[in-house]
Amino acid sequence: MTREEQLLAAMVDAVDTLVDDFDLIDFLHTLCDRCNELLDVSAVGVMLADPNGGLQLIAASDEHTRLLELFALQADQGPCVECHRDGTARFNISLKSRAETAAFPLFAERARQAGFATSHALPMRLRRKAVGAMNLFDSREQKLSDGDARVAQALADVATIAILQHRTVVHANIERAQLRAALSSRIIIEQAKGILAERWQATLDEAFDALRQHARAHQQSLAELCRQLIDGSIGPSAVQRP
Repeated sequence: MTREEQLLAAMVDAVDTLVDDFDLIDFLHTLCDRCNELLDVSAVGVMLADPNGGLQLIAASDEHTRLLELFALQADQGPCVECHRDGTARFNISLKSRAETAAFPLFAERARQAGFATSHALPMRLRRKAVGAMNLFDSREQKLSDGDARVAQALADVATIAILQHRTVVHANIERAQLRAALSSRIIIEQAKGILAERWQATLDEAFDALRQHARAHQQSLAELCRQLIDGSIGPSAVQRP
């Protein structure tokens, strides 16, 4: 494919994230491949921020890069770590330069041992929302052009949009599942109330109060208690009438 076709393919990949069964891990590994092809770099790593704000490695173009990125997390240093902290892109870092790697000497040494000479780090953010950082590695002492730097940031932005979209879908699915569970529980509770009210010749409110008191006293969910009453695991006599 031409470079324009490769860029278009990357955009299409991002559009595909709008579906419910989107595979985030596969998408990010594909993104690593796209970066390798479009930017002519040797390797790519993607780190995402967890709910506590710490970085976690989520994708890497090969095993050597995965291990290097894990070392960066363990040592808490490296271009990707610095980039995520301040949200600033870092391009054309010579891993052989002590001055340019003064903030992460251990990482730079490990990266050189892995065969890399140059690194670039790009923030993954949308407006003020930061989700992680992307690291590019090159085995050659070769700088990214201004055009390539813009392409690299565009790809990082595409990944950011995909990740935020995925989180939105997951959150919506969780909310729908919680609603379905709540509605299902409500039906079960109403059935159990009817069983007790009929057995005791009491009101539905009295039966409901008894169920709530029993569930609390036995540190049990109200829905689970009602299920047991309905399926016969426990009899109405097990619930104390107020």
